[in-house]
Amino acid sequence: MDRLTSMQIFVRVVEKGGFSAAAEEARISPTMAGKHVRQLEEQLGVRLLNRTTRRQSLTEIGQLYFERCKQALLEIEAADASVKQMQLQPRGVLRVTAPATFGGQMLTAVVRAYLERYPDVEMDLSLNDRVVDLVEEGFDVAIRIGALPDSSLVARPLQPYRAMVCAAPEYLARCGTPQTPQQLANHNCLSFAHGNRYNLWRFSQAGVLHEIEVHGNFRANNGLALRTAALKGIGIIMQPEALLRDEVCAGRLQRLLTDYELEHRPMHIVVASNRKMTPKLKSFIEFVVAHFGRDNPPDGAALTAFVPD
Repeated sequence: MDRLTSMQIFVRVVEKGGFSAAAEEARISPTMAGKHVRQLEEQLGVRLLNRTTRRQSLTEIGQLYFERCKQALLEIEAADASVKQMQLQPRGVLRVTAPATFGGQMLTAVVRAYLERYPDVEMDLSLNDRVVDLVEEGFDVAIRIGALPDSSLVARPLQPYRAMVCAAPEYLARCGTPQTPQQLANHNCLSFAHGNRYNLWRFSQAGVLHEIEVHGNFRANNGLALRTAALKGIGIIMQPEALLRDEVCAGRLQRLLTDYELEHRPMHIVVASNRKMTPKLKSFIEFVVAHFGRDNPPDGAALTAFVPD
């Protein structure tokens, strides 16, 4: 017999004043109710009830066990209610991972708006440029930039991640302004040190692809560090629009080679295929898609269902 069920029957017997009333409420026979109580007594090695032909009463240890059983059953009911509530409303801790630049410059503002809408959710946001293992490292959802390898992940496409080429007016006054991608070979270019081809920049114009191998005396694996170097006039930078847009608008950086289109990278929001779509996870995915979805404007309000790409 299930011990939890036996505890429930025991509490009913005490509260109802007898086996028959408790059995009727539990929709079992009085004999079965008696078996549940006897099983508890055998497991505990004590007598819980003093029985006579007309009535039964709690023993001293039975009184203590009854009170503890009631408390335990109330805790279980509260736990069940909490789970049911979590299945209805977004709540609990949501672990998210995203690339450092995108997460710091764009996603954080959206996270703030999300938490204002869903105050019962706690966000644990990890920003780094390595590809994390969602299942192994315990993340609920990730933003991925770049082509996705075949995997067990379920992905939803977002807007492409676009870049721009810029330099500080100070640098351009000192070294000149490149008019074509090929002229970058004569400039100090600040490269993002990630992978083996960190110094290969790609441009296209009228369907023609230009691959330029750039060189410079400074590279870093952090976009903010590269932006600071560019602002100091060290060289030319190619980084995401999200990182450089404010500096360009303020005149601290000048956009270059605007007649050419830079290679943009695909971006997705992904979850493990076996991850249960809880309200907190589903609502966050919908929120991100509404702001960064491929077919939505940055401030779009429409929510899109999460489906495999």
